[in-house]
Amino acid sequence: MTTLKRVTALGTAAAIATAVTLAGPAHAIDKKEFKVVGTWGNLLNWKDHESRLWTKVLPEASGGKLTANAKPNTELGLSGFEVMRLLKLGAYDAAHAVTSYAAADSPALEGIDLAGVIQDFDQYRKAIKAYTPVIAREVSEKYNSKLLMLYTFPSQQLWCTHKGTGELHLKDLKGKKIRTYSKTLGDFIEGLGASAVTLAFAEVVPALQRGVADCGITGTAPAYNAKWYQVVTHNVRVRLGYAATFMAMNNKVWNSLSKDTQDLIEKNAAKVEDEMWKSVKETDKHGMNCNAKGPCPWGKPGGMTAIEADAADQAQLKSIVKDFVVKRWAKRCGDKCAKEWAATIGKVAGVSID
Repeated sequence: MTTLKRVTALGTAAAIATAVTLAGPAHAIDKKEFKVVGTWGNLLNWKDHESRLWTKVLPEASGGKLTANAKPNTELGLSGFEVMRLLKLGAYDAAHAVTSYAAADSPALEGIDLAGVIQDFDQYRKAIKAYTPVIAREVSEKYNSKLLMLYTFPSQQLWCTHKGTGELHLKDLKGKKIRTYSKTLGDFIEGLGASAVTLAFAEVVPALQRGVADCGITGTAPAYNAKWYQVVTHNVRVRLGYAATFMAMNNKVWNSLSKDTQDLIEKNAAKVEDEMWKSVKETDKHGMNCNAKGPCPWGKPGGMTAIEADAADQAQLKSIVKDFVVKRWAKRCGDKCAKEWAATIGKVAGVSID
């Protein structure tokens, strides 16, 4: 072979090798359409973030190879309580689920949202980071799924119909019927001396209208978006959790994907997760303003009377958290579970388990 031919051959081989190297990651991404269930279609988490992950972010990052038939649970006629069991059964490839809704099969999942424990949004994110390994393990063991995102809704607060004059505080809720959706909120409500009424989110407004419930617990933005201000008068601004939410993929589906595909999904899910935390913090503030007197960037203010916790509220809250919420959850979850919580969330929040 002449020198010229040898140089040309080597150059061609190098070019081919470079092309293969550059094309490798793209070729390594699987072509897959995922079947996905999200949270509530009328709320901002789905509208602005969850749906975007599946219909825009992943398709664009994968060059169109990863797509999804993604729908919110409301469009599918689901309440949200059943989505993780459906994911485990393989009815969906991936699901977005509220931890407390999935806690029936895993009390440890409820540990991230024990009612009233954390009153500060930034502290809550630190607590979630500390508790993430526990959530990941529980999602894997109880639902045979891979944890890929862990985020939140705006702070969960009390929204009540009050016909009397003046302010409404925690002591005034004794004997009231209050909507709940988790055991820990039920413990808190019992600590108030009130009655818990378990209702799915979509059922709350009719229940308040009919007097089935006097108050409801939900997030600041969801309360406004669902127009709770049309049926309730007061917002008691005590944080009763943040409705921690996760996205998980069925392990059978996850394990069928190439390593490059898994890496791409994890990278982009983490990016959207971080964007959600920043967005929800701002949304929380807007939600409180919009339900009250404003200013409201979303529309007309709801006009509710906003009640900030006074010293008596704070003292009562601390007592209920200690004597009802944490103690009862620890009994449900067991000693090992309680120790994990104390070493993570408890340490961040400065709350002990006696």
